[in-house]
Amino acid sequence: GYLDREYAAGTKRLDVLVRWPYTGPDGERLVQREAMELKVWRAGKDDPLSDGLAQLDGYLDRLSLTTGVLVIFDRRPEAPPWNQRGTFEQATTPSGRQVTVLRG
Repeated sequence: GYLDREYAAGTKRLDVLVRWPYTGPDGERLVQREAMELKVWRAGKDDPLSDGLAQLDGYLDRLSLTTGVLVIFDRRPEAPPWNQRGTFEQATTPSGRQVTVLRG
């Protein structure tokens, strides 16, 4: 597959676009695409979940994708240790797309 970093998706840039070529059941060559947005939660700032979902929603719209992945790195001093904060959860973008949220 291919990993495109800072993929131009409209006027802004998506952080990561993964493209995985495969052959469909009828022999047709297809490409699976997965969009990922990365956010950092810094000290003194609010949880970037809402902003990240809205931003990713725009990218998904431009790419005609129904799902995506939002990765939030918690860099606050009060964040739990790394081995205690890694979680996966499901969220919905403002327009109703399903997103997997990875917190670490």
